[in-house]
Amino acid sequence: MKRTEQLAKLKQTSEWDVIVIGGGASGLGTALDAASRGYKTVLIEAVDFAKGTSSRSTKLVHGGVRYLEQGDISLVTEALKERGLMAQNAGHLVKNQSFVIPNYNWWGGYFYTIGLTIYDLLAGRLSLGRSKYISKKKTIELLPTVEPKGLVSGVIYQDGQFDDSRLAINIAQTAVENGACLLNYAKVIGLLKNDKNQVTGVEIVDHESGEKYEIKGKAVINATGVFTNAIMKLNDTVYKKYIVPSQGIHLVFDKSFLPGDQALMIPKTSDGRVLFAVPWHNKVVVGTTDTLIKKHSLEPIALETEIEFVLETAQRFLVKKPTRADVLSVFAGLRPLAAPEKEGKSTKEVSRSHKIIVSETGLITITGGKWTTYRKIAEDIIDKAITVHSLPNVKCKTEHIAIHGNKQTDTKARENHLYIYGTDIPKILELQNNEPELKEKLHPDYDYTMAEVAWAIRYEMARTIDDVLARRVRLLFLDARAAIASCEKVALLLAKELGHDETWTQRQISEFKHLANGFILSDFQEKHH
Repeated sequence: MKRTEQLAKLKQTSEWDVIVIGGGASGLGTALDAASRGYKTVLIEAVDFAKGTSSRSTKLVHGGVRYLEQGDISLVTEALKERGLMAQNAGHLVKNQSFVIPNYNWWGGYFYTIGLTIYDLLAGRLSLGRSKYISKKKTIELLPTVEPKGLVSGVIYQDGQFDDSRLAINIAQTAVENGACLLNYAKVIGLLKNDKNQVTGVEIVDHESGEKYEIKGKAVINATGVFTNAIMKLNDTVYKKYIVPSQGIHLVFDKSFLPGDQALMIPKTSDGRVLFAVPWHNKVVVGTTDTLIKKHSLEPIALETEIEFVLETAQRFLVKKPTRADVLSVFAGLRPLAAPEKEGKSTKEVSRSHKIIVSETGLITITGGKWTTYRKIAEDIIDKAITVHSLPNVKCKTEHIAIHGNKQTDTKARENHLYIYGTDIPKILELQNNEPELKEKLHPDYDYTMAEVAWAIRYEMARTIDDVLARRVRLLFLDARAAIASCEKVALLLAKELGHDETWTQRQISEFKHLANGFILSDFQEKHH
């Protein structure tokens, strides 16, 4: 997957069947769905694949225990089916994760055991294993750092866990392998319309060269997540809010706060949300929150109240109490929730199922949705495009398309940090052997090597330090200070591989350091954030 090749392909094609705006989970899934059905497909991403919400999830592939409680059986059933397909099609990234719910009252154990047994039954043959009631002793054995005071029992259940931006990159590669054209660092700056006010394409600017292009196509799909309203401004004469951004944050801690392989799930926190503490790449990710915010940005910043909420909740349930000083990285993401029809609904009530909007201009927009159901969302979008834009009727093929790198990966194989590359592992090892300087570690405390950086630049379209350290190698999300310490090495290799000069290199380093500071929790973080 090389940007120069993708750009050449873009210039050679006069008309496309499907143009996708946005390179997050929904957009990438849509590009793969369309290309695999044989449609000429192009995807335009303004920054980098999964730069927004799609790299900032809780890293769970789940049916949504919370939606079950709200009685949304159809959403849960759909998500559980998709969870099973994801585990089959991206076995290198999706794993079966055990979750333990500690109960501090006598009825909790029975209540959650019954609920989660229904959850398993809904998954049918794609179930990851039965839920069961466990004793207080067993709960402490599985969660050695759980607060024992007042603990009555526990419930164990299975769900999926994955690496979100790695999956995004692999879906992008799979789309390219199926004939799609994908371009990052290209922004849609206008919609082309004919005299009947129908959208006939997009105008884009290539951020690297500054060149502008007009791209013509039959169906235009708006999959821009929290930036949906901005594209709608180009489309509508009357301005209306289509989505409301809701922020969710996560704090990352050292493994010692939750040793072992089990994840912790708190079904009822003080704000009524579910809180997870999940092992991930040898760290523990704790979150999340649900805060309606006024404005969206590419780098959302965790609010002080959110940080305090996550810390306090974690301190209440863990014997080893995490403090601000223990936070290795803090990341915030924005959920693009469909704007409620009537004001005053809480975000927890805004439907999490996706919604497809067809505008009078023929523009097709997706709102809502979540990672677990990305494949199904894409199928629905392309089915809709077939109807609205009379594309030749071809059935969806993605249910059994293996994602790039797919290989069933067990716990033992996951001990090698390269496991996320699946079938590409031998190629990365080969790079290290052919170019011994690439054996060098990225950071003394971590196993990542420069070969992974070279791989990201050469074959995964990484163009900036942020692309490499946030979304190809997840160091920024795991340990922000270590990412800052590694950024100069990455900048030098980027400059060498992509032919940039010293000025570019220095600007990259300072931009990345500024961005990465948003992932560090200072003790005195100003309250006005």
